[in-house]
Amino acid sequence: MSTTRPYPPGDRGPEPGGASGASEGGVAAAGASAEGAGAPSGAAAPPGGPQVRRLSFEDESGVVPLARDFTRQALYAWGWLPAASADQRAAAEDVLLVVSELVTNACLHAEGPDQLRISCDNKVIRVEVADRGTGQPAPRTPHRAGRPGGHGMFIVQRLCLDWGVVRTPGVSGKTVWAELGAPA
Repeated sequence: MSTTRPYPPGDRGPEPGGASGASEGGVAAAGASAEGAGAPSGAAAPPGGPQVRRLSFEDESGVVPLARDFTRQALYAWGWLPAASADQRAAAEDVLLVVSELVTNACLHAEGPDQLRISCDNKVIRVEVADRGTGQPAPRTPHRAGRPGGHGMFIVQRLCLDWGVVRTPGVSGKTVWAELGAPA
C-alpha cells in the first residue's frame, strides 16, 4: 500500500490549528510535548479527539532508542500498554517497530530525523517522522528476505494500514507517515 498521498483515503488532513486541545505536562523526554486532554486509565483516547505527542530530535543522540522510549510512554498513557492480551501486545510491538524503522530510515537516508509525532484515536495510531531529506522512501523491490538491510519500508508496508509521504512546497525535507490499527 505504498503511497505518496499526504493522507489516507477518506481523511481530509490534519485538524485546523488549535483543534487538538490543551497542553499536558509531565513528559520526561527532552523536546517532548503532548497535546489533548488526558485519557482515563485504560482508554485509547478521549471522546473529544485524538491524543497527540511530539518529540524533537534537535541536538539529541541515540535517536532510535529515544523514539522507542517516547512512544512506549505514550502507549502506556493511551492504554495500549500494559497489554491485556497477546493481540494487544503484538499491536503495541508493531507500533514500536514502525517507529524504529521510520526513525532509522531518516538517520540512514536523510540528514537525520527532526521530529517524531504520534497521534492516537480510538481506531488508529499515526506515526510521523519529519526529516530534511529529499529522497523518496520505498520498499526495496524485489524484496529479498535473506539479505541484510533494506527491509525497513517493506516492514512498514506489511504492518501498517497505509503509509505515505508529505512534502510542503518551498520547504526542504518531508514527513513520512504510517498508520496502524488499534488492538481489538
